[in-house]
Amino acid sequence: MRRTFFFLLTSGLGLVILLSLGIWQLQRLAWKEGILAEIEAKIAAAPTPLPHTPDPEADKYRPVEISGHFEPGEIHVITSIKGPGPGYRIIAAFQTDDGRRIMVERGFVPTRNKRMDRPLGAAKLIGNLHWPVEVDSFTPTPDTTTNVWYARDVVPMAATLQTDPILVIQRTDPASGLRLTSVGIDGIANDHLQYALTWFSLAFIWAAMTAYFLWRTRATSKGST
Repeated sequence: MRRTFFFLLTSGLGLVILLSLGIWQLQRLAWKEGILAEIEAKIAAAPTPLPHTPDPEADKYRPVEISGHFEPGEIHVITSIKGPGPGYRIIAAFQTDDGRRIMVERGFVPTRNKRMDRPLGAAKLIGNLHWPVEVDSFTPTPDTTTNVWYARDVVPMAATLQTDPILVIQRTDPASGLRLTSVGIDGIANDHLQYALTWFSLAFIWAAMTAYFLWRTRATSKGST
């Protein structure tokens, strides 16, 4: 009886822990979905003039409307898009009408079009401010000889193009012929439902094993009497 009581106590605590972890992940899911909804609303908001000193946290995803002209100088960030396949994000220097030099992600081109000329000159466009976090310890160093970058890294890109560390992801196309790469929430991880289902599955297995053990113990006890 003492062994059975200890087993039931341990099993009960384990079940409570597993269920608690599952419930916690459901709470995290609701929290994350709220954040994603806020980001989507921010992305789709009406565009405003480019802030004088945009903040990477407060102004991330902010829609802006800018006018000025594209200048010579591009960065090619290797990527792949479903459908067209491998290619490059085209990051270009842009001089605004108020004298600021920033970066604009003009869109995507397939690998074969990497060296094609893109139209320069005056443009008025709408886009979203963005400071993507894509670089980690495994990201290769950019190949400046062939102008191939392996991730968007705003500060080094700005230093290369001699611009302010401001990146606008273009979402209106002034006849550039590039495929737009608008900002979205697709790249933001939200695996909390999967984690919750994993914990609840483990709780079910734990409970089933506990029930099976008790059944076997009871059957063995009856057989020995």
